Amino acid sequence: MSTRPERPVGIDELLERIREDLDRVTAEEAYDATRTDEALLVDIRYAALRERDGLIPGALVVERNELEWRLDPQGSHRAPEATSHDLRVVVVCNEGYASSLAAVSLRQLGLWRATDLVGGFQAWKAAGLPVTPAS
Repeated sequence: MSTRPERPVGIDELLERIREDLDRVTAEEAYDATRTDEALLVDIRYAALRERDGLIPGALVVERNELEWRLDPQGSHRAPEATSHDLRVVVVCNEGYASSLAAVSLRQLGLWRATDLVGGFQAWKAAGLPVTPAS
């Protein structure tokens, strides 16, 4: 049974709290980690944003509502890339807000190295890192 919290927590406060435990990465750090196969980049942006802005080459595209099922190494619907709870996952959304919440959800599944990209896809693009058109 759920209990009512002492006081409601706004989204800004919630994000601040959960980000204290995340080793969030910059676009350049994410790029370096994926080039050396140290991390799996997971793009959770919805289709319209991917079509509008393009894709990060090599990123696994997983809709947000499927993320936990696709990344759970023990799950029957897991992606082939979801090989271990030790996998370093960097979640990417459009601007770096939803990805923080998603990374925490993955950590609750035991993916203890899950984190997110500060500034999201827009930070990646602004840093001049590779982007390909959506097909």
